[in-house]
Amino acid sequence: MLNKYPLWKYVLVLMVLATGLLYAAPNLYAPDPALQITGESSAQIIDDRTLSRATAALEEAGIEHFGEVIDPSGRNALVRLRDVEQQLVAQARVQRALGDGFIIALNLAPTTPDWLSDLGGQPMKLGLDLSGGVHFKLEVDIDAAMERRQEYYVTAIRRALREERIRGIVDGDAGGRIVARLRTEADREQARTLVADNHPELTLERDGSGDSWTLTAAMTEQMRTEIANYAVSQNLTTLRNRVNELGVSEPLVQRQGQNRIVVELPGIQDTAEAKRILGTVANLEFRLVANLDAPESEKQRFEYRSEDRAGSFEWLERDVIITGERVANAQASFDENGRPNVQISLDGEGGTLMSRATRNNVKRRMGVLFIERKYRTRYEMQEDGSEKPIQVPYDERKLLTAPVIQSALGAQFQITGLDSPLEASELALMLRAGALAAPISFVEERTVGPSLGAENIRLGVKSVQFGLALVVIFMILYYRVFGIIAVVALSANLVLLVAFMSLIGATLTLPGIAGIVLTVGMAVDANVLIFSRIREELRDGRSPQMAIHSGYDAALSTILDANITTLIVAVILYAVGTGPVKGFAVTLSVGIVTSMFTAIVGTRALVNLIYGGRKVRTLSIGGVKA
Repeated sequence: MLNKYPLWKYVLVLMVLATGLLYAAPNLYAPDPALQITGESSAQIIDDRTLSRATAALEEAGIEHFGEVIDPSGRNALVRLRDVEQQLVAQARVQRALGDGFIIALNLAPTTPDWLSDLGGQPMKLGLDLSGGVHFKLEVDIDAAMERRQEYYVTAIRRALREERIRGIVDGDAGGRIVARLRTEADREQARTLVADNHPELTLERDGSGDSWTLTAAMTEQMRTEIANYAVSQNLTTLRNRVNELGVSEPLVQRQGQNRIVVELPGIQDTAEAKRILGTVANLEFRLVANLDAPESEKQRFEYRSEDRAGSFEWLERDVIITGERVANAQASFDENGRPNVQISLDGEGGTLMSRATRNNVKRRMGVLFIERKYRTRYEMQEDGSEKPIQVPYDERKLLTAPVIQSALGAQFQITGLDSPLEASELALMLRAGALAAPISFVEERTVGPSLGAENIRLGVKSVQFGLALVVIFMILYYRVFGIIAVVALSANLVLLVAFMSLIGATLTLPGIAGIVLTVGMAVDANVLIFSRIREELRDGRSPQMAIHSGYDAALSTILDANITTLIVAVILYAVGTGPVKGFAVTLSVGIVTSMFTAIVGTRALVNLIYGGRKVRTLSIGGVKA
């Protein structure tokens, strides 16, 4: 019998629509503005006392809050606020109350019911131009990059002199130069030849007489410029890798000016975690533990980072074997005793240096030094009587572990002595994404919106509503009952589009809303093609049932050709585009798939329900009568 769907097809359509409604529903629950409290260290626990200090600061400032909760892991706490306009004030108050050692981040707390979340329902992420996400402006510490290069030359020259048995003291000065003090003029000339051969990029000067023979090596201005550009470029690449590790959709990481980098993370929820991972200078240095009789000029004292060894320390040699820049890969794991560790793989040069340093030092101990950029907050009094917080950076260097070298190490080994699996995972992520070539400081942090985002959402929704209203009016007036069927299918298309984007975790941007508007037009276009063919069949004298059947069959190839062509264009846009262009391409691609389902399968199911399987004399399709 013509135009009669089997029961399973109706059930399929209903199941798809019900699933769409279920996973689109979380978008009806607007998130609450909130503050997230996290420790600077991944091992730091947020307890009730910390949360009480934070809420007391809010109450003292007269800021309404509710729903305070500590995460089951104890790593962070969330405090919901009544008014989004008070987020920045609340952040400053809580940061002042808790002091250094805590990250107070702006956040949006989801309000999706638990039963819906348990089924995997999550609201669609909104791009930075709508309401979600965070904007960071970072500054690269060029002076620190120069100091690192100076330290590299000091170590390299010291090692070369030692291998050639040239006795002297090599150190760096405040001007970024490397100064070698030799015992005799002959030693100085031999050292000069050695440095000139190994490091032709340095300019050398000789000075002194009598008991003081000095060789000074300095970097040229051109070399300093190259180091600065390398530091910014390398940090840019590293930050992009770290953003990719965070799994952020459509991030923006770009250079701004001489030494600044802008990072925008749309759709991200855990801004505190993002800030810690982006800003952590998780570099490592591998050094031998110094002999007890070594002079203090050749060794440095470092405390252990581990909580269970707090207060303990080791003396390490000043010479660095390798740094974290030589790490090619890092994975968190566990040793045979179930303790967390990090499996390290070095690049070719790193493996060679490690092998050379350890094969002659078996049974000695090697320290793994963890270097982290931290900040102290001081407050400056302003003319208006307010206090402005100033972030003062400093480098904290602490020992992770100092195991005995049992045999010569190569390109693969493990780091032990970590406090928790979480710390091991975070350290592995830092090293895997790449070490920062120079420390970075957060000079600006802000959440884009809610004013701009709310206005964009309001105008975007208004444009969709306006376009949809015009389409509804036209379709109903022009196609009557068939127009109503098209409108129902169009509504279902929007529900499925939102549901699918929520499921895949896509980020909706302002261009994405434009893609939704375009999808509305394309979905109706398919129905116009079908209904026009049905009208033509009726004019040619076909029966209503045959006209419906032939109309859908004849229009199918045209609809497929048009939509597949557009889908190919959308895929190309996604492949070659960036940022907003990708957002548009994703929305358009999803919209094409859902509109083809609703325009062809959905409307056909409704038409079959109304007209199928019975004798029909006329069709309410406007323009013609059968």
